[in-house]
Amino acid sequence: MFTLMKLLPWRQLLAEQMPALAAAWLIAELFYKFKSFSLETAAFLATWFLIDAAVHAVKRALAPPPAAAAAAHAVGGGQDASGRT
Repeated sequence: MFTLMKLLPWRQLLAEQMPALAAAWLIAELFYKFKSFSLETAAFLATWFLIDAAVHAVKRALAPPPAAAAAAHAVGGGQDASGRT
C-alpha cells in the first residue's frame, strides 16, 4: 500500500483507485460473510485487484491502438532524411 501511494500521483490515485476501492468495499460488506477476518480481508483485496484489472482492461480497449499513434507521428514528419524516426 505504501508503495502504491508513493508511485502514483494523488490525482491518479483518487481517480483510478478510489472507485475500485469503494466498489470492492461495497461488495465485501454486502456479500462476504466468512466469519473470519483473514478470509474476508483476503477476499476484499482480491476483489479490489480484479476490479482494478477490469478497469485497466476497459481503458486499454477504449484507447486508440499504438499503430494509429505511430501513423500520426509519421504523417507529422517524424522521420529524418535517412527514414529513421
